Amino acid sequence: MNRRKLWAVGTLAWAVAIAAGAAAEAFDGDPFKSFQWPELKKEFLGAGARVQFDARVRVQGPAFAEDPMNVPISVATDLPGVQRLIVLVDRNPIRKVLELQPLAAQPGVSFRFKLEQASPVRALALTADGVWHVGGALVDSAGGGCTVPGGSRADGSWTQTLGQVSGRVFASGLPGADSAARLRVRIMHPMDTGLVGGIPAFYLSKLSVRDGAGRELLRIQTFEPISENPVFSFDFAKPPPGPLRIVGVDNNGNRIDSRVE
Repeated sequence: MNRRKLWAVGTLAWAVAIAAGAAAEAFDGDPFKSFQWPELKKEFLGAGARVQFDARVRVQGPAFAEDPMNVPISVATDLPGVQRLIVLVDRNPIRKVLELQPLAAQPGVSFRFKLEQASPVRALALTADGVWHVGGALVDSAGGGCTVPGGSRADGSWTQTLGQVSGRVFASGLPGADSAARLRVRIMHPMDTGLVGGIPAFYLSKLSVRDGAGRELLRIQTFEPISENPVFSFDFAKPPPGPLRIVGVDNNGNRIDSRVE
């Protein structure tokens, strides 16, 4: 190959490398190449946040959400010292779904949420060293989950069930299981996003789980994208002493205080 051809090949390789570097910079290293990610990072973590994409933060969901009003998601990580866990959806009109402080629980949660359009769903775990570890999954959908009323709002049944709580603690007892016990709790609430005409935002905003001695096991902030009549699952390294107490409030000040025997 002559010098001219070598120069042309070298120039092309250099241009490709520059373009690849520019693309990586535009997406701030995001493996999903989402234009929303740099904005999300700045808004929810701060411009100077230390972030790394980490496969140890696992997000599991359907490849295609058949019901965009009830998309199942499970988040878990075996990272040590997780202090906070945030779930964000890039392309939802309301991007923050929940924030968990595990305290005495395992750093993970399972729930269902509303999806407006196909989007990356991310979990961001803050460890004691101040680093945010980010994992995610891409969920496709026909969309529209945030902008239609729920079933209990449509038939009016929410007025009879508002704030009712049911739950159960399941002991694993299986060798090699990730947790010794799981709490599954359901709270009746319409979880209105405020994006449906004539229906203002009305949603659970704070929940706390406490053991039989009054010790707080976890705190969770929830936002409008959580599905109607939400069901949450939390894991524990050992079964917490009961009865467990579920305490919370919605954005209108309605209080929840219930026991799970």
